[in-house]
Amino acid sequence: MKVFNMLLCGIFVLLMLNIGHAENGYKIEVKLDNYAEKELYLGYYFGDKQYLKDTVQVNKKGSFVFEGEEALGHGFYLVIMAPDNNYFQLLIDDDQHFEVSTDALEPNKKMKIKGSKENELFYNYMTFLTEKRPAADALRKQIEEKEKAGEETGKLSKQLDAIDGEVSKEQERIVKDFPNSITTLLIKSQTEIKIPEFEGEEADIKLKRYYYYKNHYFDNVNLADERLVRSPILFKRVNYYVDKLTRQHPDSICQSIMYMLDEMKPAEESFKYYLIHFLNQYAQSKIVGMDAVYVCLVEKYYETGEADWTKEDQLKKIIDNANTLKPILIGKTAPDIKLEKEDKSKMSLHEVDADFTVLYFWDPDCGHCKKSMPKMIEFYDKYKTKGVEVFAVCTKVMKDVPKCWETIKEKDMGRWLNLTDPFLRSKYKQIYNVKSTPRIFILDDKKEIVSKRIGAEQLEEVLKQLIEQKAAKEKP
Repeated sequence: MKVFNMLLCGIFVLLMLNIGHAENGYKIEVKLDNYAEKELYLGYYFGDKQYLKDTVQVNKKGSFVFEGEEALGHGFYLVIMAPDNNYFQLLIDDDQHFEVSTDALEPNKKMKIKGSKENELFYNYMTFLTEKRPAADALRKQIEEKEKAGEETGKLSKQLDAIDGEVSKEQERIVKDFPNSITTLLIKSQTEIKIPEFEGEEADIKLKRYYYYKNHYFDNVNLADERLVRSPILFKRVNYYVDKLTRQHPDSICQSIMYMLDEMKPAEESFKYYLIHFLNQYAQSKIVGMDAVYVCLVEKYYETGEADWTKEDQLKKIIDNANTLKPILIGKTAPDIKLEKEDKSKMSLHEVDADFTVLYFWDPDCGHCKKSMPKMIEFYDKYKTKGVEVFAVCTKVMKDVPKCWETIKEKDMGRWLNLTDPFLRSKYKQIYNVKSTPRIFILDDKKEIVSKRIGAEQLEEVLKQLIEQKAAKEKP
């Protein structure tokens, strides 16, 4: 009897394990009318892109079954139909074993869901909006036509307000009854920030409205929600916050990015994705001075160990690169370097007495340098009497140095300061991160870096602005 009870208990446990295993991972069965293709694809959003997760063949029952042993990350997914890549969306939460049936020609309109409350909620909401949209669009068109004709639109506006009210009421119901749903996440993300009325001068009101909008921009979007990285919601919002609502200065941009990243930390995938995204963006930025954002992110997150997914060798490269850039950021005092003239006499960068010094690294064999040289000469001849000096460093070394002086004579470059460092004793290549030429820095009279990474053709425009700014500051 005892053996029988033990056997019965073992069978029960085995059955429970099998039941538990059946609900692990994901299994989504899709039935499509009017779909003759043999393959169907499951994709998903991640950041600003869409990726393919699964590809399945039609089975004997005429269905497509997506399944896997590991659960899907929560968020927005795409069922993609061949051959034109038309798709419909599915929301993935904890319920990952469900059935979908619809028509390939009108997937959203004829959608039926079994086993996923999230998707039932989402498509009921979509159906509700679809039903309200035609009447609302017609009213908007009538209002626009009457406004153009100078006619009264009060009655039509009230009708439109009534429809908007119905939509708002339904959205409020969903948010209240299903606060943790992905549908609620979507609704809240589309809710506009209500800016209060401000008093004062028009310019002052605009400023207050701007600051209020920026400070409350993420009120309806929880940056710590891990589902947002797999959605079409967050990326555009994050970029808008940085590109449109943030002053385009490295310090301001860095502050905005750090605010968002710190809010995202509980959502590890979001934090990782956006930190890497912004690090790469500002490492590759062609906008003058934005390498300061790269340095800021490295100091804040990589040097402190918060980017713990980074391999050791890659982490070292990132940190070393930031440490190289740090001394030559705009606003920093340019590191002094001592080089030699043709007669072997020494001269340092900080010895140059000028309102503005153009530090110019070039190579006689560099094609871009050859193209830029006429522009450099034209610029210098125009600005040498306006407090501008050029400190030109030819990057040839050792036995190749004579080619520098030959080229200087040949191109009539002797008009400015020309120097070389045959044995690289000054380490200027490391200090100024000279990996290619030409490379230009502009320094003010205190030898602070005021501009860099510009072409010879931009020098005149930049110096003109700098001289004007200097003159404006010196006015009593």
